[in-house]
Amino acid sequence: MLEELRIQNFAIIDNLTLEFAKGFNVITGETGAGKSILVDAVELLLGSRTDNSYVRSGTDKAVVEGVFALSEQAQIQIVPILIEAELIHDESEARFLTLSRELRANGRSSSRLNGVTCSAEVLREIGEALVDIHGQSAHLSLFKPRTHMDLLDRYADLLEVRSALAKVVDTLHEIRREMRKLQEDKAALERRADRLRYEVEDIDAVKLDAEEEESLMIELGRLSNSEKLAELAGESVGLLSGDEGSDDTIPAVDALMQVIQLLEKLVKLDPSLKDDYDLAQDIGTNAQELGINLSGYFDEIEHDPQRLTEVEERMDLIKKLKRRYSCETIADLLAYADKARDELEGIEHSEERLQELVKEEEKTLRHIGDLCERIAKIREVAGRALSKKVMRELSDLRMEQTRFEVIRERTEDPNGAYGRDGKRYKFDASGMENVEFMMSANVGEPLRPLAKVASGGEASRIMLALKRVLTQADYTPTLIFDEVDQGIGGRIGAVVGEKLWSLTYGHQVLCVTHLPQLAAYGDRHFHVSKEVKSQRTQSYVRLLDDENLRVKEIAEMLGGRGASVVQSARDILQDSEQRKTELRPPEKPQIQKKIL
Repeated sequence: MLEELRIQNFAIIDNLTLEFAKGFNVITGETGAGKSILVDAVELLLGSRTDNSYVRSGTDKAVVEGVFALSEQAQIQIVPILIEAELIHDESEARFLTLSRELRANGRSSSRLNGVTCSAEVLREIGEALVDIHGQSAHLSLFKPRTHMDLLDRYADLLEVRSALAKVVDTLHEIRREMRKLQEDKAALERRADRLRYEVEDIDAVKLDAEEEESLMIELGRLSNSEKLAELAGESVGLLSGDEGSDDTIPAVDALMQVIQLLEKLVKLDPSLKDDYDLAQDIGTNAQELGINLSGYFDEIEHDPQRLTEVEERMDLIKKLKRRYSCETIADLLAYADKARDELEGIEHSEERLQELVKEEEKTLRHIGDLCERIAKIREVAGRALSKKVMRELSDLRMEQTRFEVIRERTEDPNGAYGRDGKRYKFDASGMENVEFMMSANVGEPLRPLAKVASGGEASRIMLALKRVLTQADYTPTLIFDEVDQGIGGRIGAVVGEKLWSLTYGHQVLCVTHLPQLAAYGDRHFHVSKEVKSQRTQSYVRLLDDENLRVKEIAEMLGGRGASVVQSARDILQDSEQRKTELRPPEKPQIQKKIL
């Protein structure tokens, strides 16, 4: 429930703090005093769109802050939202919430929850779970048939079932989108298949190996430099092992052998040279092995212009393929071919896929039809119950002759979902029927749409009757009614007040009203007035916490000041208190434990 509301520099409100009661809070005052501004402030607090015209002239910002105490039921709804938004870490932190909204004159705004900055979207989501506001024009929604289904489904507790239906309908849309894609342009698919087929054959014809590029680069380097390699290798072999045509130079290997022989003699004379002798033997052995290797390498080197041409052509072909398909490596080319092959296979099997989709579509349509029939059955039962309860409420509101019915209609559609009668009907995520509230205000008159039958006062009473019925199944903690008594005369004002007051068993109720008979039912009564001080208009709110103050306000609402009017006001207050006592459920007796 809303415990406290603080408002600064909002419209004609300078600085205001209100503490609301748990039950029925009424707000009265002259037209234009600022009663509905309080409701506007609450709407801003709960995430509505900002309007910098609300910022009091001469100030740079308006601030609205509300303190809410959460019941266990409210915590069940709100805690998951807070945890997901990372505004709290433990549900114990959500017993009280302080919401605040700051609106600057430049149009910028900021939102906070328990002092932590949050988005207006999160504030709006939390606000929808905390407060339900019924404004002066709320009854106009009754004239829009598209809202009737939501009202009925809310009463029937079908919103979660509709959410499940919506997911199945989304699945059907996906199936149909894929079917259209396959059916719309077969020629384009065939052209695409030809292109893919060419690309796969183009790459496959080269018979690529992901590892060959490196080996080709090495081979190309050897073939391109074969003469220079032969020259260098031959010279190296000559220095190590000698040249058969030259007797001038001692080969390096022979020289090392001579050094080893000399060291062998030295060791015999001086054993300390043993390590040097061993080292010389190792060097000699390695030199001999190196000579053999280089000699073999030299023998394998050949100048092969034909093989060089083959390697260059292969490298050029790979380079062209990489450029053609925008690939960096042979591995990328092979991956491109695999992807094209997969897409080609999908296109070549599109007819088979289309047949599969047709079967899936049929199955899904029947599933949707089953869900819609279940929803329709619940709506049928709920519609009858809703009609009876609304007519009972209307009877209390002096509309005894009114007939109210929930009409459900279907439209046949060759592409629609299957009904139990075998026919196919148009459908959407809400079901396969249209729902509309119909009424007849007079005996003998046929049922007609609300917009064509109800007057302003009748619409207000119908809206109130619906809200009465619907809010009994609603867990929103706080209900705000902004002049919903518009068009309702004083003769039934007490009935309206009684009905609004009865909502307090399960809800906190705030009501802005002009009807004294309604205001008399308030558990806490606020009076709004405005004064001009220092050439500025300012709105004030006063809690009427004294019986005499309430009597005076009710008398002024009745339009007089004489003793008879004051007595009438006092009688209205006494009658309402007596009626509240009669309607108040008896308290459960406390069982006293016996002391043994």
